[in-house]
Amino acid sequence: MQDVEELPRLGPEYLQNPHELADRLRQEGPARPVLMPDGMRVWLVTGHAEARSLLTDPRLSSDGVYDRLEHQRLLAEGKKIEFSRSLAAHMLNVDPPDHTRLRKLVNKAFTTRTIARLRPRIEEITDQLLSDMSTVDTVDLIKAFALPLPIMVICELMGIPAEDQEQFSGWSNAMVSTAPPEQIGAASGAMAGYLAGLAEQKRATPTDDLLSALVHASEGGDQLSVPELIAMTFILLIGGYETTVNLIGNGVLGLLQHPSQLAALRADPGLLPNAIEEFLRYETPNNMASPRYTTAPVRVGEVEIPEGEFVMVSLLAGNRDATRFPEPDKLDITRPTGAHLGFGHGIHYCVGAPLGRLEGEIAIGHLLARFSRIELAVDASELRWRKSTQMHGLEALPVRLHP
Repeated sequence: MQDVEELPRLGPEYLQNPHELADRLRQEGPARPVLMPDGMRVWLVTGHAEARSLLTDPRLSSDGVYDRLEHQRLLAEGKKIEFSRSLAAHMLNVDPPDHTRLRKLVNKAFTTRTIARLRPRIEEITDQLLSDMSTVDTVDLIKAFALPLPIMVICELMGIPAEDQEQFSGWSNAMVSTAPPEQIGAASGAMAGYLAGLAEQKRATPTDDLLSALVHASEGGDQLSVPELIAMTFILLIGGYETTVNLIGNGVLGLLQHPSQLAALRADPGLLPNAIEEFLRYETPNNMASPRYTTAPVRVGEVEIPEGEFVMVSLLAGNRDATRFPEPDKLDITRPTGAHLGFGHGIHYCVGAPLGRLEGEIAIGHLLARFSRIELAVDASELRWRKSTQMHGLEALPVRLHP
């Protein structure tokens, strides 16, 4: 076994340019051990075919993964995160049949019809944000647009009061970052307490929102327990806006760095739905799928991952695999992208994918219609990516806007 000191580490350089290391690792093989930023050893999967296969392999388990990760992190770093167990017990951290049961319950509340009726409200919020932006020449597109839009949408959908949305965003950002363990733990505890209180309010006085629907959702007489409700609300809230923030920001950056693609999209707005799929592939908002561990030895390419090993599947790396996507480092909004991993694959495929796509289409479509010219306000080398191995998105995107 390779010495820990010799393993590649997913450190600051990786966070700012994950494609470079992923490409090098993929050339060595579709899976190999690496060190996470905190020093924990995991197997990183970078090949597209292998990612799709492993995301449906029953030998990779999610059950109890939180406790296993905490134990391993303690060995590697000497301290625990103390992430709230109320938030950790969500459906990404369980296998069937528990996962199947939870997914059925949330599907009853998170329906296509529910999402479709949001279009007018998403358009209203989008146009108001764009109107506010039109009063200044230079703006941070993340802070002024990509971030508030999905936060407002998912919080309204779930029934989170407007005055609480800013603190919710702060908790979320801390929990998906490489922040110190005590900061992540404090944020998770604060969010768990808040959601528990809100769920009780909805139980006593239901309103027309998704959280109330989840509180009262049932399948064959089965309902979510209080801990399950808190965890489900957490994962829907995080997934409901984190992915979309990065989809919008990454997508706009991609267009600004590929003027021919921006011109093509302006000339034919009908390309927008396919462009959204290409944005999801090109700069995948979710770098890593939820963590898993092997319950039996699993062969990946020329290597065998032993039983009891942690496996992290990089959706971002799989989406840049040249064996599946010709010229993967090129943005092409006409590319057939049906097999991309932007929303994951298998039983943990993102339940909020239709909402993310709808928000992305409306946001980018209305942005391009509102402003005749958009350009970076800083050199691209000055842009910084968020300090997170889980999410892949920009800290800020300063742009100049021209009516």
